[in-house]
Amino acid sequence: MDTADQLASVGTFQVLKLPLGFIRVLEWLFAIFAFATCGGYTGQLRVSVDCMEKASSNLSIGIDFAYPFRLHQVSFEAPLCEGMRRERVALIGDYSSSAEFFVTIAVFAFLYSLMATIVYIFFQNKYRENNRGPLIDFIVTVVFSFMWLVSSSAWAKALSDVKVATDPDEVQLLISACKIQTNKCGSVHGPRWSGLNTSVVFGFLNFVLWAGNIWFVFKETGWHKGAARYPGGAPEKQAGTFNQQPYNQGSFDQSGGYSAQGDLGQPSEYSQVGGPTSYSNQM
Repeated sequence: MDTADQLASVGTFQVLKLPLGFIRVLEWLFAIFAFATCGGYTGQLRVSVDCMEKASSNLSIGIDFAYPFRLHQVSFEAPLCEGMRRERVALIGDYSSSAEFFVTIAVFAFLYSLMATIVYIFFQNKYRENNRGPLIDFIVTVVFSFMWLVSSSAWAKALSDVKVATDPDEVQLLISACKIQTNKCGSVHGPRWSGLNTSVVFGFLNFVLWAGNIWFVFKETGWHKGAARYPGGAPEKQAGTFNQQPYNQGSFDQSGGYSAQGDLGQPSEYSQVGGPTSYSNQM
């Protein structure tokens, strides 16, 4: 039996059917989609500059940009409509911080989800051996939930700014020739945003997954188990302490058969009214 078969026989794959393991697998997949759709993006827009002197015109100026969206480093050449002179124009804006922060969170979430899934499957006994494993898992899950919310919100705002900065109508305002009314500038086509829009959606879906998994991870910690045992344990302890057999004076019947209520209503040989019967007989 090779190593893979041994691991498969030892591993507890049933945990993947539980919400804790199943959601971890979804987090792993959604993290891949998040950083792949954002980190692998490349876009292009094209504008046209139609000068009065047709020889100077350029009806298809291509402008390429990509992750991490340092647009101020993206430049292109545009005609000045003054003979064959040209100018180099750069886009405006730097949105790399939000984009890189989003991708970084996605990569670390991917790595942690993969590691946690492996621990759930092959090291379940050590994970539950003490409260340290579930407690660390709970804290990391809470942190990643917050970081997904922050990074997704920041990236959504940055994406809206990128769309404005790369709008062909806005780019035309940066070209000197387009500021002259005798020249005609137009948009050939704009960038496609479906990939980046998908990355934002996956970012918020990851937040929902990680936030929802907080409860299932919390159930594995000693905090939840201790709270679950306390309400049931206290009444049992009280019942065991106070529901004992109460002291009954009439039930003390050890070797002598003593009873405080015993035979008080039966006639006695000694009578205070008549006196001892043996004495009257003698008289």
